[in-house]
Amino acid sequence: MSHPDDLRYARTHEWVRAEGDTATIGITDFAQNELGDVVYLELPEVGRTLQQNDVFGTVESVKAVSDLYAPVSGEVLEVNDELPDSPEEINQDPYVRGWMIIVKMDDPTELNELLTAKQYEQANA
Repeated sequence: MSHPDDLRYARTHEWVRAEGDTATIGITDFAQNELGDVVYLELPEVGRTLQQNDVFGTVESVKAVSDLYAPVSGEVLEVNDELPDSPEEINQDPYVRGWMIIVKMDDPTELNELLTAKQYEQANA
């Protein structure tokens, strides 16, 4: 399983790609593999304000329904509108085409609370 080194990871299996004060968020390769085939996705509205660890949506697979947790606090700037119609993108390419939301971070130092790729891999070994 791949876990890109340039991302940060939540223990709840979300990843964050930080660029300045914006964060692109999705679920990890490990999470999509555990879930199995993703068949449905519920994402927040643009403009919604999230606090770190808030539930921001749900992902449903053939095996289970799981909540999605905000790894950082901020305002939702963009939602990947293609995912609800093509949820399989999460399984096929979780780190590029399978991104879920982009957030303007309230406090970029929250990234320091997240795991590095190596720490995430060790936590899920």
